[in-house]
Amino acid sequence: MITGAGRLRGIGRSTALALAKSGASVAVLDLYKNLPFKANDEIKIGWTGITSLEKEITQLGKSAIAIKCDVTNKKSVAQAVSQIIRKYGKIDILVNNAAYPNGADRVKMSELELEIFQKVMAVKVTGSFLCTQAVAESMIKNKNGGKIITIASGSGKKGFAKNHPYTAACFAQVGMTQSLAKELGPHGINVNCICPGPLHTARVDHSLSEIEWKQVWENLPLKSPGDESFIASFISFLCSESASWITGQAINIDGGSISEH
Repeated sequence: MITGAGRLRGIGRSTALALAKSGASVAVLDLYKNLPFKANDEIKIGWTGITSLEKEITQLGKSAIAIKCDVTNKKSVAQAVSQIIRKYGKIDILVNNAAYPNGADRVKMSELELEIFQKVMAVKVTGSFLCTQAVAESMIKNKNGGKIITIASGSGKKGFAKNHPYTAACFAQVGMTQSLAKELGPHGINVNCICPGPLHTARVDHSLSEIEWKQVWENLPLKSPGDESFIASFISFLCSESASWITGQAINIDGGSISEH
């Protein structure tokens, strides 16, 4: 079960494809089945959102289902989880990837509207909580363990100016990951968080110019652009038996932007 999977250039789609290629049946969720606003590359190839992703996965000979879901609404989440379980019998993996569109939240504190702050927190924090609550309940009932992975950001490790709601939300996701890992560990459920660095996904298309993106990447220790496939590959690893002893971690995948000890 992967939330926020509607964009052509996004962690959600890359993760869905990576897990499908690894043999998983995939449920891809988004607020819209048909995206109301599309990037130029999405328009060019006729990309509509999770419906296109479902088709892409099935064309690989894998199983997928596209589900419209508002992660901030408990009833909507419960219906999505029930639909997945009816089709596949259980949920082994949850990837909390949904996020509020970048833009209106990136302003000075004095200019930030409460409604925008609340929407960012609702999608990232409340959404992650509701999805995890519903899926974890199913995992515990099945007694087969599971993997829960939340996509936060480097903003969950250090603050940035004009980034107040997103920073607060990502810090909350990191903290919730640590707490849930302790609670769910005895049930064989691994809970981890990924903190990606600057990725030029569709969600942030209008935040920087191409020149500014180049400057961002040149300032990284590795001096190279990141790609959402890097995140997807690591998620695949966290879902594997090789990562069975990893839980409660917030892992940076950021070209060296944040160094920790």
